[in-house]
Amino acid sequence: MQPFSRGQMAAKLAGDIPEGWFVNLGIGIPTMVADHVPADREVILHSENGVLGMGPAPAADKIDPWLINAGKQPVTLRKGGSYFHHADSFSIIRGGHLDLCVLGAFEVAENGDIANWATSENDTAPAVGGAMDLAAGAKRLWVMMEHTTKDGRPKLVERCGYPLTAPGAVSRIYTNLGIFEVVKGQGFVVREMAPGVSFEELQAKSGAKLHRPA
Repeated sequence: MQPFSRGQMAAKLAGDIPEGWFVNLGIGIPTMVADHVPADREVILHSENGVLGMGPAPAADKIDPWLINAGKQPVTLRKGGSYFHHADSFSIIRGGHLDLCVLGAFEVAENGDIANWATSENDTAPAVGGAMDLAAGAKRLWVMMEHTTKDGRPKLVERCGYPLTAPGAVSRIYTNLGIFEVVKGQGFVVREMAPGVSFEELQAKSGAKLHRPA
């Protein structure tokens, strides 16, 4: 079994984004997608703190401390890019102007529910941030995450056990073991598996029934 690295996951997702889309990258693993969008492709990356036209991470000697993404990581600005007020950024999100949002998740259910902001009712500082706005406002929601938790529990589940970020919002998931589509009335359909991973192994590491493509 040769699981995809996070860089490979990001590269696969970046390669699947159609030309001309406006895309928000959530905090965590999704920010890596910015490093894998070819410079000659017109994919306009958005960050909720107020950046449009975000580029890859800068070299260590080219960091601008005033130019960061929502995760407080230094970023670059592609030609024609801009930065603006936080309220204007959320007008883009809530106005339905994003073609795609990419988020991390604690769990994704077979009906497309996503839970990504709290792991228990006792969390002292749940960090939902703008995830609810993004999940509701973007035209599409893809998830990029590890297939299981550190202790081996599945993140693809029949029903989310954690508080929901949004119901029925996810249409595609990229994990270190495969790529999955959420198909209405069917659930998780396997589109690609990591090298050396069998369908049976993938099913054993998932908490919901997986389906082979038609």
